[in-house]
Amino acid sequence: MIIYSHSRLSAFEQCPLKFKFQYIDKLIPEIKQTIEGFLGSKIHETLEWVYNHCQKEKLQLDEIINYFIILWNKDFDSEIKIINESYTQEHYFNEGIKFLVNYFVRNSPFQDNTIATEKKIIIALDEDKEYIIQGYIDRLVHNKDTNIFEIHDYKTGNFMKSQEELDNDRQLALYSLGIKQNYENVADVHLIWHFLAFDKKIISKRTDEQIDNLKKEIIELINKIEHTREFTSNPSVLCKWCGFKKYCQGFN
Repeated sequence: MIIYSHSRLSAFEQCPLKFKFQYIDKLIPEIKQTIEGFLGSKIHETLEWVYNHCQKEKLQLDEIINYFIILWNKDFDSEIKIINESYTQEHYFNEGIKFLVNYFVRNSPFQDNTIATEKKIIIALDEDKEYIIQGYIDRLVHNKDTNIFEIHDYKTGNFMKSQEELDNDRQLALYSLGIKQNYENVADVHLIWHFLAFDKKIISKRTDEQIDNLKKEIIELINKIEHTREFTSNPSVLCKWCGFKKYCQGFN
């Protein structure tokens, strides 16, 4: 059995050498966490808390903001790297507040029959279950009347993908396959991205034919990774955020 994740596949595509450092050599990255990653994790934790509590009580905006502030202050430390030195920690903190205010206005009182948050999902790409993908769904919604599921994903980065890009997105498409494998009589699966920096929501769907083609593509990619013996570097603008620069001859 070969188990992969979307992030593991993406690491190889981004830079095979980084993949080797991270997943084969298991080197310790010099950057513990970037401020962008920290902001993303605190927003995800806050929204997970919101949906876990809104089933019991109606949450007010100040409660949500206070929860985020407590999380931020508790977990922030000096080792978190701010790559863009034109911004400060306060800038990213204020961005988080803005994200949550906009999300509250658009989605409160959060009564959409969310059935899971941060749900681990296992996806078999072949009948023999030799190729497995695992991942976590930010939030899963189930409409009982239509038996339609919604996979929600939060994006906190300062960039927004187009409809065309999202119609070809691999991660949530794989998760939709997992939903169809794990639940009975699924009528459809809607893929929903929340681009919080832009207060925008984009929806996409996949046909069975698209999913079948995706499975074949991922199996081919996994086989390519498994048979790779020379892991070359792939310098790009993303190198600024890489935690393995000191090990990389392509960077130094």
